[in-house]
Amino acid sequence: MATDAPPPPGASPGGPVQPTTEAFVAMQASPDFADLRRSHRSFAFPLTIAFVTWYLLYVLLCNYAGGFMATKVVGNINMALVLGLAQFATTFLIAWLYSRHAATQLDPKAEAIKSRMEADV
Repeated sequence: MATDAPPPPGASPGGPVQPTTEAFVAMQASPDFADLRRSHRSFAFPLTIAFVTWYLLYVLLCNYAGGFMATKVVGNINMALVLGLAQFATTFLIAWLYSRHAATQLDPKAEAIKSRMEADV
């Protein structure tokens, strides 16, 4: 919603001052940014590979191990249904784990980088 109110006193007319391109490039080359990137990759890449492998295993079992997947577990519930539901559970587990990892490991490092860049402007 647009307003005709003037900007608050002391605010620059174009919005907040942004760091320069050179500042971003310098931060990208810094050890702090490398540590943030390493923290993210050391968590995300192994879990991504594990989940894709788990998913492909499920697909391959559905296509080539019909007898195993048709095995009854309880009543009319078979292995295909149990493993299919486990796909959903795994997805939510990974999302929860990443949320915790981001809050404890990534966010503090990113906030420190952001604060340092804003202080340099």
